[in-house]
Amino acid sequence: MDEVFTQSKRFFNLPLNEKIKVLRNEKHRGYTPLHDELLDPDTQVHGDYKEGYYIGVEVPEGDPESEKPFYGPNVWPAPDILPGWRETMDRFHQEALEVAKVVARIIALALDLNADFFDKPEILGEPIATLRLLHYEGQTSDPSKGIYGAGAHSDFGLITLLATDEVLGLQICKDKDAKPQIWEYVPPLKGAFIVNLGDMLERWSNCVFKSTLHRVLGNGRERYSIAYFVEPSHDCVVECLPTCKSEKNPPKFPPVKYGSYLSQRYKDTHADLSIYKK
Repeated sequence: MDEVFTQSKRFFNLPLNEKIKVLRNEKHRGYTPLHDELLDPDTQVHGDYKEGYYIGVEVPEGDPESEKPFYGPNVWPAPDILPGWRETMDRFHQEALEVAKVVARIIALALDLNADFFDKPEILGEPIATLRLLHYEGQTSDPSKGIYGAGAHSDFGLITLLATDEVLGLQICKDKDAKPQIWEYVPPLKGAFIVNLGDMLERWSNCVFKSTLHRVLGNGRERYSIAYFVEPSHDCVVECLPTCKSEKNPPKFPPVKYGSYLSQRYKDTHADLSIYKK
């Protein structure tokens, strides 16, 4: 984990003209500049005060699987500029997936399912698993003016494993339907993962589990975090789990094919790539 944070800082400390060489592509791989993402358009005056780097499941060009929206070759900084960078991120991507599978087994048991329910090929056997390095510059947020490190949102998928540095910034709202919403800080804990529940788990569980509404407020200090988004496969049809519905509690959401759903969510929250061609 220390090495991932160290390597992340090395990348974000590069000059912008170097970072732009690995700009995010249509497969959501590579660098995302400041303000690229707008997570809460109702309250934010512009995009998030953060930059990021997406690393997904590595699928070589020419492989039929690489035709899927979130599969394909990753974009990597040149090894002469950041030696060892790719190897560190590859290793973390693989090991974090194993952690996620253990957490998913706990969730399955909590929902009265077989422990290996989420291990099926169409779920976490062939997942859309995305590592995202994040860097928040030393900006001070002001919610009254619509300025946030990251706007309020819940993650799209099953779960997110989140590791942070020692700088306070992440807030969660335990009851997202409350008026007014009450926000509280999540204190950093070295060596631990914060586990955010995603919107897909809320759909799957028929709201037994609620997705975690969260945001980031900058306090003038630089902050780094590492998010690992764990999603089912492109072809997975997410529908209410058998243990989460009854005559008195019918399914609240229609079935949805995951790949199509995720593509739309990314499109809704990220800047159009054409703006960077200017």
